[in-house]
Amino acid sequence: MSDGHTPSGGSARLNTGVAHNARVWNYWIGGKDNYEVDQQVGEHVAGMFPIIRDIARADRDFLGRAVRLVAEERGVRQFLDIGTGLPTADNTHEIAQRVAPDSRIVYVDNDPIVLVHARTLLTGTSEGVTAYIDADVHDPDAIVERAAQTLDFTKPVAVMMLGILNFVLDYDKAREIVRRVLAAVPSGSHLVLTHPTFDSELGGEGQIPAMKFWNENATPPITARSGTDIAAFFEGLELLAPGMVSCSQWRAPDSPAAVPQYGAVAVKP
Repeated sequence: MSDGHTPSGGSARLNTGVAHNARVWNYWIGGKDNYEVDQQVGEHVAGMFPIIRDIARADRDFLGRAVRLVAEERGVRQFLDIGTGLPTADNTHEIAQRVAPDSRIVYVDNDPIVLVHARTLLTGTSEGVTAYIDADVHDPDAIVERAAQTLDFTKPVAVMMLGILNFVLDYDKAREIVRRVLAAVPSGSHLVLTHPTFDSELGGEGQIPAMKFWNENATPPITARSGTDIAAFFEGLELLAPGMVSCSQWRAPDSPAAVPQYGAVAVKP
């Protein structure tokens, strides 16, 4: 979709003249739902910070392992995926419903091109439910209110926040978003989270200039955080083994290199 044409059904908010995160991310993982401007910015960022493609793939692989864990080992049948991004292979609902066909999934995003592709997401098993709501991560109360139309908040929910809180630039606001969403779900619910870091032990120093370029040339603006700040999102929760580590190494079947993106799964006691 790099011919510069707006996809049919496109939103008035769709701006193909400015690179956008969902489309650039899609480009990095080899997808087709992006425009020339996204490819140009994506290539420039990758030139500054070559590991970005590895981060994108590692984040996607982490999603698969985390959803399978939560569905298979933890028995969770409800998923609230906030900031889902563009549909690719093995989305949350496909993985969860492969484990348990009656799983219920609500996707949340406010990205115009994701909305265009929502119909692709809205296909799941006949036994389960796959729903999509247009809402902003900055408005957690609206997310909870609308998700409650599909999910039963008296039963455990896996709250998925993969690579989304890095778009909430105010740290206190980001923590409040997590608190408000987790307050709405019962004991036994899970938080599945990834977040980019500038910590040097994970090779994150290169995030800083790359994100500066991004913020000057693309949207929405983004920030990395320290491992200490990211760990605080899990306050009051119980981290599952192996705790908070590079998302590429979280329960990985082999021994991949670390990427500067933390990942963890925690349970609400």
